[in-house]
Amino acid sequence: MISGFRLYAGIGMMAILVGCASSPRPVIDVAAEAPVTRSPASTSRDDVLFEAFSHVGTPYRYGGSSPSTGFDCSGLIHYVYNRAAGITLPRTTSGLYSLQSANPKAPLQPGDLLLFATSGRKVNHAGIYVGEGRFLHAPSSGGRVRVDSLHAGYWQRSYLGSRRVLD
Repeated sequence: MISGFRLYAGIGMMAILVGCASSPRPVIDVAAEAPVTRSPASTSRDDVLFEAFSHVGTPYRYGGSSPSTGFDCSGLIHYVYNRAAGITLPRTTSGLYSLQSANPKAPLQPGDLLLFATSGRKVNHAGIYVGEGRFLHAPSSGGRVRVDSLHAGYWQRSYLGSRRVLD
């Protein structure tokens, strides 16, 4: 009887401790992605995505801002938006972060800029959301422009927010 009591007491204590555990960092919700409607703005959005995908595989280069020499993350974004939509964006991640187009309650839409702090708390990386929980970027690790999942733990932990450039 005593060993059974200890078993139930132990199970009860574990249930209490699990209930008191701290909650994990919020998950980026891309399931409620806003539907994309066809309008002049979405045509620009499509153009931005088409241009961005055309650079997958381009080599990473610190300070790079062209397909012939390579891209860093902000150089890729600057180039893509300028070429596809005629929009001149800041050339640095801190400049992109300071754009006044943040809306934390709006679901992500393809073409939104994603900002990350991959080392420390200061923004130092950016990418373009392409839909379905994925984003396109020029990471220094891996050496080439590529598409990654926003749901990967590394990107979830580093995510700072988004900026909407296109309506």
